[in-house]
Amino acid sequence: MDKIKTFEDLIVWKKSHDLVIEVYRMTKDLPSEEKFGLVSQIKRAAVSIPANIAEGFSRRGSKDKIHFYNISQGSLSELQYYSILIKDLGFKVKLDVIDGLILEVGKMLNGAIVSLRVFS
Repeated sequence: MDKIKTFEDLIVWKKSHDLVIEVYRMTKDLPSEEKFGLVSQIKRAAVSIPANIAEGFSRRGSKDKIHFYNISQGSLSELQYYSILIKDLGFKVKLDVIDGLILEVGKMLNGAIVSLRVFS
C-alpha cells in the first residue's frame, strides 16, 4: 500500500472533491434566480468539505485533525439539507450521485475521526 504523503492521497478527500464537482454540475441546472441565494450556499458548503479535510491533514495533532474533520462533517450535513430542500422545492435536478457521495463521504469522515480518537 502506498504511503499517504499529501491530503490528495486520502480517499475521503478524493470522494469529497468528486462531490464538489458533482455539486457544481448540478447547480447549473437550478433556476438562475437562485444564483446568489441557494446556489451560492450549496457551493460554499460543498467546497468547505474537502478544504477542511485538506487543512486537517496538515495539522500535527490528532485533536486538531479531528476539529477540521468535524467542520467537514458539519458542512456535509449542511449540503445534505440543501439536497432535501431542492427536492422539497420541486427543482428538477438529479441528486442521486450527490446523495450517494454525501453518504459515502460521511461514513469515511466518521471512520477517520473514530480512528484518530482510538490511535491518539
